[in-house]
Amino acid sequence: MIKISILLLQVIFSINSFSQNSTTLDSTSILSYGDKLVVKLNIDTQSNTYLINDKLANTNLVVTPNNSLRFSLSLDYEFIGVSIGFSPKFLPGNDDDDLKGKSSFTDYGFRFFLGNWTQELIYSNIQGYYIENTQDFFPGWEENKDPYLQFPDLKAIQWGGSTSYILNERFSFRNIVYQTEWQRKSAGSFIPKLAYNFNRFSNKINDLKSIENAFDIKIAPSYYYTLVMHRNWFVSAFLSPAIGMRFSKSMEVKNGVTLEDKNQHFIKTLDCGLQLGFSSDKFIFGLNLNFDGNWYNEDKTTNIEDDKFYAKIYFGYRFDSPKVIRKLFNKE
Repeated sequence: MIKISILLLQVIFSINSFSQNSTTLDSTSILSYGDKLVVKLNIDTQSNTYLINDKLANTNLVVTPNNSLRFSLSLDYEFIGVSIGFSPKFLPGNDDDDLKGKSSFTDYGFRFFLGNWTQELIYSNIQGYYIENTQDFFPGWEENKDPYLQFPDLKAIQWGGSTSYILNERFSFRNIVYQTEWQRKSAGSFIPKLAYNFNRFSNKINDLKSIENAFDIKIAPSYYYTLVMHRNWFVSAFLSPAIGMRFSKSMEVKNGVTLEDKNQHFIKTLDCGLQLGFSSDKFIFGLNLNFDGNWYNEDKTTNIEDDKFYAKIYFGYRFDSPKVIRKLFNKE
């Protein structure tokens, strides 16, 4: 975590130093495409993998769903945006159910922009996981031949959101995240964020049913910087460490007997990344490299890690908005 933070800080300061020797492209810092309908397709390798480290038993358990590639479609207009994510079976890495079991993935997102404020709401539902390090528990197990240990009824549901504030009005958060603006001059900004989500994990093995409900709340002093390389190209980097609390309640039901347990955990997270982007009046394109990690101690002997290192490619197009939509938003 520390090495990643130092590396991203070096990248951000290098971009900042380089941009001080660059010429500005236009007298206007930010160009808005809020009156355009922005349609975008994203392809990413993100996966919700959990690493459970049991110090007492000296074991590591890597639990992950069987969806190596994901699609998402998004639509943004004016101050509102919506997206939907899914994982088609025809994609490479998603079609090996005979070895890793079936996994389903659905994701919905909504976002709103009110001045310098950004509000996001998300919902995701993932079911079907397998043990990635099955070979550690079954001697003689052969990769690509023997099936992995699977949990087909393991389900993770999340309802969440975040509220952010952009301190520098000359920095365009929409340019690097939603592509509803174009930043013409290099700039950076601190963007403090409050994130909150409710997670529900459930599983069933034979006659044992387990459920855990957890509420997380975190604060993140994020920093973003965008270097405008060309009239249509930019490079951006961000670093977003966060701390917070998790309040959880777990329940196990077996043979009609219910056991409950409540806990509070101190959680640490790190979200950081690099992006190369292209934007014209009509076409948009970009490549992202991201790391998203979450860590907390379940108890004195068990550590939980939820790490994601993934790449994302997006393609988009800006349409002139239909008259009926312009009237709806009081544009005419």
